[in-house]
Formats: sequence, structure tokens, C-alpha cells
Amino acid sequence: MKMTRALILFAVALVATGPMHEAFAQAKRSVVIGLALEPPVLDPTINPAAAIAEITQLNIYEGLTRIDEQGRVLPGLAERWDVSADGRTYTFQLRRGVKFSDGTDFDSADVKFTFERNAKPDSTNSRKSYFTQMTSIATPDAATVVVRLQEPSALFLFNLAENASVIVAPESAETNRTKPVGTGPYVLERWHPGDSVTLVKSASYRAAASVALDRVTFKFIGDGAAQVTALQAGDVDFFPNLSAIEAAPQFQKDTRFRVLIGSTEGETILAINNKRGPLADLRVRQALSYAIDRREIILGAMSGLAQPIGSHFAPHNPAYVDLTNVYATSQEKARTLLTEAGFTNGFEVTLTLPPVDYARRSGQIVAAQLARVGVTSRIVEVEWARWLDEVYTRKNFDLTIVSHVEPMDITVYGNSNYYFQYDNAEMREILARANHATDVAEQNRAWGDAQRKIAADAVNVFLFELPRVAVARSGLRGLWTNAPMFINDVAAMRWE
Repeated sequence: MKMTRALILFAVALVATGPMHEAFAQAKRSVVIGLALEPPVLDPTINPAAAIAEITQLNIYEGLTRIDEQGRVLPGLAERWDVSADGRTYTFQLRRGVKFSDGTDFDSADVKFTFERNAKPDSTNSRKSYFTQMTSIATPDAATVVVRLQEPSALFLFNLAENASVIVAPESAETNRTKPVGTGPYVLERWHPGDSVTLVKSASYRAAASVALDRVTFKFIGDGAAQVTALQAGDVDFFPNLSAIEAAPQFQKDTRFRVLIGSTEGETILAINNKRGPLADLRVRQALSYAIDRREIILGAMSGLAQPIGSHFAPHNPAYVDLTNVYATSQEKARTLLTEAGFTNGFEVTLTLPPVDYARRSGQIVAAQLARVGVTSRIVEVEWARWLDEVYTRKNFDLTIVSHVEPMDITVYGNSNYYFQYDNAEMREILARANHATDVAEQNRAWGDAQRKIAADAVNVFLFELPRVAVARSGLRGLWTNAPMFINDVAAMRWE
């Protein structure tokens, strides 16, 4: 039988487009997510870098609790819990039949091991105080954990949802930094340093059938312009935190993309080493605060999308106090304070900037603003690993700019060994009052006192709340608009 010309052309078209259709179908089972920073390790219980959580939280590792986009506490590895009348004892009932990705069983012994490991004297867990407040951890059976606290803690269940609180197993804990093993829906397939991390669906995951995507690749692209190019070229499907936020309008006009603009927990600060030379003087720190013009920084570095802050607290929180007028921009007041402190002719500082656009753009403007009052800044741009070593760990810095993205991390102002080295007994008392409060109104009053205290002490210069500008291909669903934690819940994502 002879084929007509039209039928022949149709047959040729099917052959020609077959591989394309196959690739398209496969793409619908995978996603490429772009990140600005590469994590130093893949274990959030030993390193505080937010880039670790962006890859591993809810994907590889899980906690006893988890949060949703509104910041509400939901069940995680614990399916339910009871709290004693005095607020000090929590009894968790664990999910049964859960396995780690290496095939080993998850049970109460793993929870006890994790919490005790995090509390050890040599622990490098960024939230170590969460675990040292536990006076006992009992495991009456494989599915029950009973935790007794020194004092009631209104944030305890929320704290257990953080990346520093994920549950690990004793069999794999020591190798999690490069070979992570968790109870989540994905496992590490490959880490290509300097380029990407690829995860694939875990065969051990308890609800594998509900996970739509088989593979996720986290691609590291630090340069904002390169991020835009990667999205436009189709090399990346989703950028949860686009560095080049000035490009948002062009993506909003392109039907191939969706732009999600939301809030974060990222208090962006000009962090000050409170024990370093002139910076140890309150008058000097206050002078720096008066010298800064937040509006100029937000317009010049953040395309006007960020919200100014006057203390270390997220504006969307009900306990937020607007303190942006405490140090309303005044070069005259800044110079007067510097003169009172003995620095009529100013002084020099080093401004260390990590490799993120918001910091480096803001840094140039901050340096110019400080120069107007006689403070000369020597800008040093460093990679993330060096920033963590020099600034965060060794405290070898004068000034730096960084977003603190962990939720409710105003509590770090009670840690005198934290990198900006603020040591104040009154502040520790205020934070203890907030943490132990069982009444919401009482707790919010304490949070307000904490905000006012660190503003009065000019611990740091508070700049703005980091906005979340996310760009995704139009067919990708299951994405968060707001970011109460920096999490990419890949198991919730799907293609239309």
C-alpha cells in the first residue's frame, strides 16, 4: 500500500520529534533549582550555613516537627505530642515504619543520640542551647521519646523544626558532611564541587508514591546576571532567591515564568565586632548607625523591594517593634559622637563582604555613607568558606554585611561568644523571660524589650529585611512565596 505525501511527512515528524518528546517527559519528573551559594558541608547539625538547609532540609533530613509557609508547627517524624502542665515535659509519639535512606530503622534511640550529640561540649551545632536545656531524654519504647526541660520554652516545638535539629543516625552521623543519610524523600546522588548537587528519590522513603519528582539538581550560580541568563536559557527551572532582583519586572512580563515576591526571616545587618578597637565604644557604634541611610541602600542595592528595620526582628512578626527612627540618618550627630569618642578625624575599618549580591551592593553604598562622616572603609570581598572561617568562627573582622535568615535568631544576642561579641547580662535576662513565657502577650512584651535593648546598645547597624524574589517556570507548582525558613520542599513540587 502506498503512503500519501501528507502521511509520510507526519511519520517523519513523529520520528524527528520522538527524542524531544521523551526528553520533555523526563524533564517533567525532574527539576533544576538555582542557588547563589554552595554549602560547605551537607550536615546542618554541625554547620550553620543556610545553603545547607536549602538543599537538605525536608529533602534529605527531617526533624520531629516541621513548619509550613505560614510558620506554623506541624508534625514531622513525631506524629503527635503531649506537654505536661508545667510546660517542661514533652512526650513525643514517633511515626512507625520510618527508615533512613541506608535502610536502617528510625526509632527513639536515634532521637536521643541526635539531641545528646548536639549538646556535647565539643558540639559545633549552631543551636546548641536548644539541647543543653534538656535535663533528660527518656526512650521508654522505640516509638516514644520523653524530653524534660530545665525551664518551660514557648519556642521548643518551633526550634525542633529548624535545620540544626534534624534527626541523624549514629551509624552515619560522622560521614553526613559529604555522604548525608536521613529519613527524607531524597538521597544524594552526586556532589560536583563548584557546580551542583543532585538528589534522587529515596527508595526507603515511607511515602515515595506521593513524590512527583524523581530528581532534583541544585545548580550553584553566584553571579546575578548569570542567574538571569540561566533562567532565560532554560538551564534552571527555579531560583528561590534571585540575586538580580532588578530583573524581576522583565520576568513578570514573560509568560514562561512566574515571579513570587514574599517575606523572609533575613535580617540584613551591618554587623559590628563589638570588641574591636574603636568599635567597642558605644558612641562609635551609635555614630555608625546615624551615618547610615537605609533608604539609599534599599533603593540602590535592593531595587526598593526591601523593608527597613531598626532592630533584629522580622517586620511580619506580631511582636515586631518599629525602631527605624531610633537612629534617623544624621551626619551631624554621627560626627559629634565620633568627636566625643576621641575620633574627630575618623578612623579606618575593614568591611568584609561575602559573595552575595545584596552584601556587595550594599557594601559599596555603606562605605560611601561612612566616608561622609570620616570613617574610611577598606572593602575586602571573600568567598563564603573564608567568611565563615575568618568572620563567623575566628571573629577576625571589623564590619561585615550579612542576612541572618534563621527564624527568631534574636536569641543569638544572648551568646557572648557569637561572632559580633555582644556581652550583656540584661539582654540575657530579657531573652530568658521571652523563652520561658507561656502567655503570648507576655512573650511579645519580652521580644519588644529585646529589640529595644539591642537598638539602644547599637550592637549592629540594622539595614533591611531581605525580600524573597523567586522566579520559576510557569508550570512548576508547590512553591512557597514566603520563606519563614530557607527551605526548598522538593517533595511538594510538581509540574503541571
